[in-house]
Amino acid sequence: MPIVQAETTVPLPPEKAFAISQTTGATRLRWDPFVRRQKFLDDATAPAKGVRTLTVHRSGIRMVSEYVAFSPPTNAGMRMVSGPWFFEMMAGGWRFTSAGEGYTRAVWKYNFRCRPRWLAPVAEWIGVRILGREIKQRIAGFASGCADQVVLDAITAQESDQ
Repeated sequence: MPIVQAETTVPLPPEKAFAISQTTGATRLRWDPFVRRQKFLDDATAPAKGVRTLTVHRSGIRMVSEYVAFSPPTNAGMRMVSGPWFFEMMAGGWRFTSAGEGYTRAVWKYNFRCRPRWLAPVAEWIGVRILGREIKQRIAGFASGCADQVVLDAITAQESDQ
């Protein structure tokens, strides 16, 4: 099963870095180049294990995914419930660990299998290159979001609302 991975270190503690990774709406669109539109499903209003989301990629591809793990501020894991015909399976995990006082190391991984099986070797070879580029762009966007005052203000406002 192919795996793609990207990592970065950001100048924020894990709590804030994790919070940025879970932003939604206009705040999410400021930093996440992958997402054109995203929303919680089934009347959910916040991420949690079992919560489903609809994500529309900037190209228009749609995917419904479900949180299979949600442990702030260390990790979030998702699996595809439904999505593009060429994915038999897709899942991802985002991990956040302290990288010294006030810094966080973020490691994001996606794994997937393509179908039909006869086409999978070629499709997965292509998928590693495309998703590898996407995950690197996405984590670079996350790092930019961690330095974006508008994004930082949004998570500070969210924290004060809780």
